[in-house]
Amino acid sequence: MKIETKRLLLYPISDGEMRELIENEPDAELKEAYSEMLDGCVKYPKDRIWYAAWFIKLKESAGTVVGDLCFKGFGDDGAVELGYGLKDGYCKNGYMTEAVTGISRWALEQDGVSRVDAETAPDNTASQKVLLRAGFVKNGEIGKEGPRFSLYKQKG
Repeated sequence: MKIETKRLLLYPISDGEMRELIENEPDAELKEAYSEMLDGCVKYPKDRIWYAAWFIKLKESAGTVVGDLCFKGFGDDGAVELGYGLKDGYCKNGYMTEAVTGISRWALEQDGVSRVDAETAPDNTASQKVLLRAGFVKNGEIGKEGPRFSLYKQKG
């Protein structure tokens, strides 16, 4: 499974790749998040795309991973929450806006998905701009990380 945008390839990585990612991650918070993702993949193998880390690779430079995305499971109300991050040196190129737009559109085409949610730290204006450029709107809720944004499935 791959999602292709103008400049990027997005795809869920294998459990083995996730184990390697966890092993090599120096940040304790990210290591814990990746471990939770892997646990979801193992627990829900038929729905692993909603738990796995997805790599963001440049098309023009085969093999260059510029960041990753993930969903945080599948909600009973049809909501999927999106998390994302770019590696140092790849910001301000529009990669994250392109990736978030591509994966969110894909998610909303999947059966049972009614909306894609994301939250950002209150002072993370760059992440908030990514979400707004990708079509998300503030939904008025405050989550653990900060304000929540949503992209809703179009009716009709």
